[in-house]
Amino acid sequence: MGTCGIVLLTTASPKPWPLRSSSPRALPVPRIRCCSVSELSPDKLPTSIDFSVTGGAYDFSKATTSLTNEFISSPKKVTLLRHGLSTWNSESRIQQAKRCKKALENIYFDQCFASPISRAKQTAEIIWQGREKPLVYLDSLKEISLYHLEGMKNADAKQIYPKEYTIWREDPANFIMNGRYPVRDLWKAAKDCWKEMLLSPGESFLVVTHKSILRALTCTALGLGPER
Repeated sequence: MGTCGIVLLTTASPKPWPLRSSSPRALPVPRIRCCSVSELSPDKLPTSIDFSVTGGAYDFSKATTSLTNEFISSPKKVTLLRHGLSTWNSESRIQQAKRCKKALENIYFDQCFASPISRAKQTAEIIWQGREKPLVYLDSLKEISLYHLEGMKNADAKQIYPKEYTIWREDPANFIMNGRYPVRDLWKAAKDCWKEMLLSPGESFLVVTHKSILRALTCTALGLGPER
């Protein structure tokens, strides 16, 4: 079975900044590191992060897209965590969540934001148990909706809705269902989510959510559009 994954995002500037400017040098550069749950242990997960390359695979050294269009008062560090695969039984998911909790227990977070959907909600509740501040559930962290394709097996979707299935697999940004573009909606949700989180009090946040919205959060932080 697959595993959870963690993405850590930080900002480089030690002081308040405007997040939109004609000069790329005036903006903070998000810095990203990814790891899998197999790496998660208190001695391996860094308590401080200093990464010099943003989006190394694409050489995004000038990721300057604004996520808030407003000043933020301090640097932010955001840890993104994906729950276990939804096909796992409850006991396996609980065990993995407890493992994540152990790995993160010595790291301070000002707040935890989570999807209200059960898989992520259960993971967040286990990981956040014992911390003082309450969990914050954001609808913008929900998984992508595929309407009547939701929950269908690939083989069935390909047979019943061949055109929609092909677009979804080959050009998801232009996939349209019920008059809406789910992936574009997901990117908008990610931008709304970033704004709400980054304008919240505190400097270190934990986010527990789903695969698709995690992709959107990471891409929007790098200035990548839904075609990516």
